[in-house]
Amino acid sequence: MDLSIIVVNWNVKDLLRDCLNSLLTATQTSPHVATEIIVVDSASTDGSPQMVRGEFPQVQLVASTENLGYANGNNYGVDLAQGRYLFLLNPDTVVEPDAPALMVDYLDSHPDVGALGPQLLWPDGSVQSSRRRFPTVGSLFWESTLLGQWFPDNRHIRRYHTADQSPDQTQPVDWVVGAAILIRREAWQQVGPIEADFFMYFEETDWCRRCVQAGWQIHYLPTAKITHFEGKSSEQVFADRTIRFQRSKIRYTRKYFGVGWAVALRIFLWCTFAFQWAEETAKWLIGHRRTLRRERMTAYGQVLRSL
Repeated sequence: MDLSIIVVNWNVKDLLRDCLNSLLTATQTSPHVATEIIVVDSASTDGSPQMVRGEFPQVQLVASTENLGYANGNNYGVDLAQGRYLFLLNPDTVVEPDAPALMVDYLDSHPDVGALGPQLLWPDGSVQSSRRRFPTVGSLFWESTLLGQWFPDNRHIRRYHTADQSPDQTQPVDWVVGAAILIRREAWQQVGPIEADFFMYFEETDWCRRCVQAGWQIHYLPTAKITHFEGKSSEQVFADRTIRFQRSKIRYTRKYFGVGWAVALRIFLWCTFAFQWAEETAKWLIGHRRTLRRERMTAYGQVLRSL
């Protein structure tokens, strides 16, 4: 077996169907790459497992009774996989027919590369940011925070998103977005599984960092293209998504920068969400779109309590 494709799904049945159809087309396009597809469903309630059983009998299905998250779901799938390469793929993706084979061929010819990321595209065909440098203290405070919203073109975010490098150039990078990442089995065995405590967010950043520390390279291959609809599972639960993202960011900060910076980041994030809660409350008080404002007040309140 050359390639094991692992798809962890949660309540995106229609997107999963499109993803699997694109994968089957890819396997037919490149029959020289022996491929298996494993779907790990995390207790979906939208009929996803039944759809996979009925429409894709050639796909190996694991129907969990609990939400495993990105980390545990992929670790479970890898335990079942037989391939030389492990392709962790989100269900909200559609792969170009030649993408998996291009990625396998690239790793075959670059034995020092432990993991590889394709070029991710938005549905309109524009390039999505998917290759990154490792976070610095500055980027942790600026990226995906109010500071980043207010000053989106700041140097911390530009460096983090490798804005100084062309997205159409094959290149070594620090890490690639976990929506689509091809991993050499030897690297996985040496580095170990994804750290389950992250659940989702920052787990691929942590894994790639451990991979680099173990002596492997991470590369980005723009000739392999995959459309990514991004966040279609997590957007269904805004507060939970935000809480998990911030907890993972703080966990990553504590692991690589120490307790002091983690505490400082937690306080900073709490203040930013308190500001947003107060802003939404003020708009609610003056009668501006009160239903929306109440929903956001509730969500920000949950985030504040979690922090």
